[in-house]
Amino acid sequence: MATPIGTARDITLRALDVLASAEVIAAEDTRSMRRLMDIHGVKLGDRPLLSYHDRNGPQVRPRLMAELAAGRSVAYASEAGMPLIADPGYALSRDAAEAGHMVTCAPGASAVTTALTLGGLPTDRFLFAGFLPNASGQRKSALSELGTVPATLVLYESPKRVGALLADASGVLGAARPAAVCRELTKRFEEVRRGTLGDLAAQYDGETVKGEVVVLIDRAASDEADESAVKEALVKALENMRVKDASESVATATGWPRRKVYQMALELAGKR
Repeated sequence: MATPIGTARDITLRALDVLASAEVIAAEDTRSMRRLMDIHGVKLGDRPLLSYHDRNGPQVRPRLMAELAAGRSVAYASEAGMPLIADPGYALSRDAAEAGHMVTCAPGASAVTTALTLGGLPTDRFLFAGFLPNASGQRKSALSELGTVPATLVLYESPKRVGALLADASGVLGAARPAAVCRELTKRFEEVRRGTLGDLAAQYDGETVKGEVVVLIDRAASDEADESAVKEALVKALENMRVKDASESVATATGWPRRKVYQMALELAGKR
């Protein structure tokens, strides 16, 4: 079952029914689950509330499978949002289904779809890539692989590393590529910043960030990108970059031939 990603009232009526009726409850964070149940007046009673997360999954999963085998209903919830989305519930769902038990879902809030709704980038096709590697070199390699995917990229990131992620993405994918940073979605201090990767990287450079963060990055432009759009991107890039760096960044972002973009950048720089 899904749980709210921030505002407690985003829980569904069906989720409340599940919490009230399940004979066993498993949660990624039992403290968050107890708090959610208290807010909505759902009594736990003498029912077991088991902790189930990445570190203890292999040890707790047999207990939950035994409860299912005994005919009891089990509800599982991640700490926030949809279960199994960057969440340890996958192995439990898989094993339960393979053992012949009915597995169903009470859907609800999701940081992925909420960010896509607010980010201002195309949503007709998107790729959720979860958390990228912490190390800059590995992160750049991952971004390079993702850079040509013809879809909006959706990434989770720690608030401590969002500045580094944006800087690496700007360097690998091009400073002119549109992006959005969505923070603390559905919570009191919800914030969405939209702009190019270069602009956002500059904004978050050295900034202390708090809360949950979702980063959206637009797909690469087609080879037939409008010439005026390329020139506009170059003018903006040349404000903070040398001709060579600006042309490489815009060529990567638009898909235009590097030599053609470089010549265009030289002409624009000569007119300034």
